[in-house]
Amino acid sequence: MRRFLVVLTILVGLPIVAFGIGLGRFAASLPVVPAQPDEKTDAIVVWTGGADRVSTGLELLASGHAKKLFISGVGHDTTLDSLLRVSRPQNVDLRCCIVLGREAFDTIGNAAETATWMRGERYMSMRLVTAAYHMPRALLILENVLPGSTVVPHPIVPSGFDPVRWWSSRESRSVLAGEYVKYLVARVRRTAFG
Repeated sequence: MRRFLVVLTILVGLPIVAFGIGLGRFAASLPVVPAQPDEKTDAIVVWTGGADRVSTGLELLASGHAKKLFISGVGHDTTLDSLLRVSRPQNVDLRCCIVLGREAFDTIGNAAETATWMRGERYMSMRLVTAAYHMPRALLILENVLPGSTVVPHPIVPSGFDPVRWWSSRESRSVLAGEYVKYLVARVRRTAFG
């Protein structure tokens, strides 16, 4: 009986310990500041899902970081004017240079929609704006659908998420653990299916 309990403890405990170590490494590797903040790219791409993402994309476009802004995953009821009302950087009229993507409902959809748009524009580089905890999975998926393209990460740290002391907040722990599981699934999918 004792041997059975030891084996059971090892079989249950090892995966939990491995997951905890992996989660800690994942958290430590999160990008929390923009890479090459002054580098210009062909496009700025925002994947919706957080309040600060669109306003950051608009600010980057207004400051001349790229020729166009593509916002992926926009709701069918959302208009360009309503997005511009949320953030109108430097009172510049940006309507000419913003494209709304309405077909994506998840990260894989964002990547596919972005890849289709980038190929249509013949663009080879983008600055990707999404949440810091979402960035590793986003980059992994983009490598599959846009091989050879340059993706400059521009992570956003949402309010309520602490990337440094993530373990001290239930919300941060929950968000990070969920995203880590999705990241692992994306890695397995990439390994299995290329």
